[in-house]
Amino acid sequence: MASAVTLRLIIDDPVPGVRYSLQSDDLPFEPVTAGDGPISFDVPITLHPDGRMTGPFVRREGPTRRFVYIRIGTSAGDHASLWSRRAKIDIHDIPPALLTPGAVLEVHLPGRGKDGSPACATVRPLGAWKTASRR
Repeated sequence: MASAVTLRLIIDDPVPGVRYSLQSDDLPFEPVTAGDGPISFDVPITLHPDGRMTGPFVRREGPTRRFVYIRIGTSAGDHASLWSRRAKIDIHDIPPALLTPGAVLEVHLPGRGKDGSPACATVRPLGAWKTASRR
């Protein structure tokens, strides 16, 4: 039987004033404008008995790669933004031992690239996925 898991994506140092959102289908979902602190997105996923992860925010590439997009700037609906980007967050490599029914898992992500602009493309976590408390 499939079970629900929540993935909490925490962007530690987003660029203030820039809009971020999850990508649902091909549209921004519940955009947030960054301030001076971290921002986060709770992403519901469905975990299937065979290990597959599905849901409205889960994308796939090939037979095993699964990821979630975070839209940035104009991609997140801010048409006056200087940036039009997406960050790809891999989820297929979450340790299977953490993927238990009802779990809330979190990971911290960098908010900026080396040049100080919003991090984009495939964004690597700052640390390992871990079990979190519910909000």
